[in-house]
Amino acid sequence: MWLNIYKSILKNKWLILSCLIIAVYLMPYYLLGEETHIRVHDNLDSNIVWYKLLAESGQIFASPGSTLPNVINGLPRSALSSSMDLMVWLYIWFEPFTAYTMNQTIMRFAAFFGMYALLNFLFREKGDFDLPRVKWISAGVSLGYALLPFWPSGALSIAGLPLALLAFLKVRKHGKRTPVGYWFIIGLLPFHSSLILTFIFFLGLMGILWLFDWIKTKQMNLLFLTAIISMGMIYLGKNYLLLAGMFMEDTFTPHRVSFDLGHKSFGDTLQLFSKNFIWGHTHDISLHQKVILPTVIIAFLIAFYKKITFHSLAFVMTFNMLLSFWYALWYWEGWRLIKDQWMLLNAFNFSRIHFLSPLLWYLAFAFALIILVKQIRWGIAVAVVLIGIQISLLFQLNEETKYKETGTPTFEEFYSEDLFRDIKSYVGKAPSEYRVVSVGMHPTIAQYNGMYTLDTYNVTIPLSYKRQFREIIAPELEKNPRLRNYFDGWGSRLYMYVADLGKDYMFSKNSTQVIKQLEINTKILEEMGGDYVISALPIANHRHIGLELEKAFENDRSPWKIYLYKVNP
Repeated sequence: MWLNIYKSILKNKWLILSCLIIAVYLMPYYLLGEETHIRVHDNLDSNIVWYKLLAESGQIFASPGSTLPNVINGLPRSALSSSMDLMVWLYIWFEPFTAYTMNQTIMRFAAFFGMYALLNFLFREKGDFDLPRVKWISAGVSLGYALLPFWPSGALSIAGLPLALLAFLKVRKHGKRTPVGYWFIIGLLPFHSSLILTFIFFLGLMGILWLFDWIKTKQMNLLFLTAIISMGMIYLGKNYLLLAGMFMEDTFTPHRVSFDLGHKSFGDTLQLFSKNFIWGHTHDISLHQKVILPTVIIAFLIAFYKKITFHSLAFVMTFNMLLSFWYALWYWEGWRLIKDQWMLLNAFNFSRIHFLSPLLWYLAFAFALIILVKQIRWGIAVAVVLIGIQISLLFQLNEETKYKETGTPTFEEFYSEDLFRDIKSYVGKAPSEYRVVSVGMHPTIAQYNGMYTLDTYNVTIPLSYKRQFREIIAPELEKNPRLRNYFDGWGSRLYMYVADLGKDYMFSKNSTQVIKQLEINTKILEEMGGDYVISALPIANHRHIGLELEKAFENDRSPWKIYLYKVNP
């Protein structure tokens, strides 16, 4: 028995080693719990709270026309996730940080095993699978992919792409002989990933591949087409709230129709292209510039010099460059005329196809390493070093390591439940009986703690409410053109902007900054139901604008000092 176990371990040593490294990467979440430092942008400041609000709302299955009273006097239900989204249910079944940790774990292992199986499939198709070096290259590259700083709320939108591609390629090749497990992948992935983030583009590309095959072979691969349509239909069913809001309901006009993005000159567009190609995007960081890109360039040079074929690598990199170019081109001023005429083009971000880039970079890395291993004398040693360096670089992007070094709060500190419990106790009323806005801090902190807020950050907001809210902060926006353009041209962050603070929303109790001359319309704030302003900084002229300082709150466990002002214009 022990001999069989030893043989099994030896056979799967690269898989076991990779899984152990992933486990170590995930360890801070399990050991530190809410004391873990995690990403703030589009995470602590938004998505985590959205899931929590929905999980606690009792409106999981509510109709698209219903609203959640906690936010903006009635946030449309359709602005939040579908009841068929696994992430929502994780937040229903578990505490927020436990749900967050489980999602991180799912992402990492799905990314690893998906990429590992995909690479082995592709190498087998190329005839390289029998090389004893291939499996450890597959494992090393897949480990790197699994350690990417995936956007947490994207779930398997990027992390699950290798798994999705493998499933479709299997159906495309084997048809009726496709193992049932791959059909399960196609059927289940939509419930923990996003159609509008990545899979609308992925399915579109699969459709193009199907059409290419049909034209080339003159045969219609009906099962491949069925797989594409089936996943698309599941996504449409899952996103019934979005569809109802777009086509069946006429309850409100979303603020997205007023987006005014994309005013770059062609020169700036080219700069954005090069920036995205080399550095990536905050939501799809692939950390390819230091190791992977040089490796790909060297592989190209070797292939040219030795006159060997490198079609796979060339195809992947060409496609990758086109994605970055399209991403940049979407913000070119030449599109404005068309965007202004077509609401869909203005409201939907078609540049998001660049979220496919991490998959392409790591496929390119694997193809490049194969060329190095096969074509140069010390290829194995070079490949080992390159994989090792890439993994070490990625390990440094572990959330606990990265955000502890940058000084951002832990999960527990960010939301500071004890501090807000004191504030709510002082107010002495049920949170549903009053409304607050936040200054110098993210409004989702108050939302997480059960307060009802007039300000928010959401992907969909009624346009009428945005325009009404703008009247409160109009004087501050006029003092800062950059903030004005940011709010008017995008505006998903309905924040109490302060001209002197700009887009800085985190001021700790150690800050010495004072808001000297805040100009807001407290009368309109009161008319909208605003009762209190909670500020991370003292407001020097609070009496002149109709605010009364009630009390300042702080404790040893929170990084914030909260000034509570009563609205009394």
